[in-house]
Amino acid sequence: MRETQVIAADHGFQLETINDNDLRYVRRECRSDTTDMKRLRKALFRNPAVQSILGAVAAGYVWLVRVTSRWVDENSEATTDAWAGTAPVIIAFWHNRLFLMPYCWSSPAPFHMLISSHADGRIISKTVSWFNISTVTGSSSNGGTQATRELVRLLKAGKSVGITPDGPRGPRMRAGDGAIALAKLSGATIVPAAVATSGRQILSTWDKLIIPLPFTRGARVWGTPIRVPKNSNAETLSQLRDTLEESLIAVSDRADAMVGQSAIPPADTQDSDHAHA
Repeated sequence: MRETQVIAADHGFQLETINDNDLRYVRRECRSDTTDMKRLRKALFRNPAVQSILGAVAAGYVWLVRVTSRWVDENSEATTDAWAGTAPVIIAFWHNRLFLMPYCWSSPAPFHMLISSHADGRIISKTVSWFNISTVTGSSSNGGTQATRELVRLLKAGKSVGITPDGPRGPRMRAGDGAIALAKLSGATIVPAAVATSGRQILSTWDKLIIPLPFTRGARVWGTPIRVPKNSNAETLSQLRDTLEESLIAVSDRADAMVGQSAIPPADTQDSDHAHA
């Protein structure tokens, strides 16, 4: 049996010997502690009371950033009718700017946002509810899902919706088919949008989630509206998806540039091609 000698920094201490069995036991106990902590964290995030508290704290932070920052807008005319409640639209934005989403809707008109059914999605739902934003739970990756049908119903009832074309799992800043399918089914126009702040933290998540900082400068940018004809064939839909992706990258880069921030690059196109296949 192999043995390992552990020598104290002060050579006046006695030498101790640890064999392989002891090392395996220590490693096993460490892994067990880590697993227990992960389970506890997941259990906490799934607790409705904890979700409500985290949502309220996050909403307070979003409000703080909004009121302590100086904001400039570009092409807000693209949402004028939607804000007036006369022409519902699909506001499209990248998943990494999800925390900035409440800044995109400056209207008392009804607005519904598509969020995932995971625990983090429920926390987001609690957060945006403080800004008079409702949520629909599900995924838009498939045009025939229940969530998409609910969004179509809302749009036809005159209510605008928000969607992340690269959500809920990416690839980052690569548009899936959901937003285009939703526009075709509902007849609503897609408006690409992006928000940026001069102070920010970027998390090491798959989407490079942006956390805005207070007491900063902010920019809100809307792109040219995209219309999807109901009689669009597969080739046209694919082209419009590419147009949406290019427009979202452009408005995101523009918003970042307006506040002096560097652009966040999209995922490799190989990952995107795999996701679209």
